[in-house]
Amino acid sequence: MIEALKKKLSDEAEKLRYELNVTLPAEIRRAVEMGDLRENSEYKSALERQQFVQARLGQLTSRLSKLSTIDPSQIPNDRAGLGSKVVVQCQETQVHETYHLVFGDSEDFEEGHVTMMSPIGRSLLGKSVGDLVTLKLPTRTRKLKIVALTTIHDA
Repeated sequence: MIEALKKKLSDEAEKLRYELNVTLPAEIRRAVEMGDLRENSEYKSALERQQFVQARLGQLTSRLSKLSTIDPSQIPNDRAGLGSKVVVQCQETQVHETYHLVFGDSEDFEEGHVTMMSPIGRSLLGKSVGDLVTLKLPTRTRKLKIVALTTIHDA
């Protein structure tokens, strides 16, 4: 999971570097050749895109740096942590729900994905099968029992 995320982010960063160093300078040069820069929408658009690409590249670099510091051997084998898939049973309704703990700044959430910093993520973190979890929400408090757990090591 971590390696796949690193690959995805590295690929996006490489595309953005190419755009920043090749594509955008050519667009800016072309816009400058058109003349008056004060009323040149192509020039302004290219500069705005350049700023966006630089900001996004900074975010990706920071995220890749954080990812490289994660040691998978430090993620527990028997408790919920990064990449864990947790099946819980609501003690009130007896309904089963499945949650997958992911990074907080993940961009493409799928159904059941929750960040580790969300209320449900924080309440599940470090828990194991059989534990009762109290989830405090703004409108009510839920009691959940962990009935199954698949860690990043099992996947």
